[in-house]
Amino acid sequence: MSKKKAFALRINEDILKAVEKWAADEFRSTNGQLEWMLNESLKAAKRHPKKKNS
Repeated sequence: MSKKKAFALRINEDILKAVEKWAADEFRSTNGQLEWMLNESLKAAKRHPKKKNS
């Protein structure tokens, strides 16, 4: 599993509320929902990082 790095995120309050609701609807944490959204966006843009061989 890859390392996770924490960082501060400034986000519009209304957008955060929408993400929190979506996360609750999907039974995810807000952080988990944001990570999922970023992964899906990276895949759609064909910019998802390639997995390293161990």
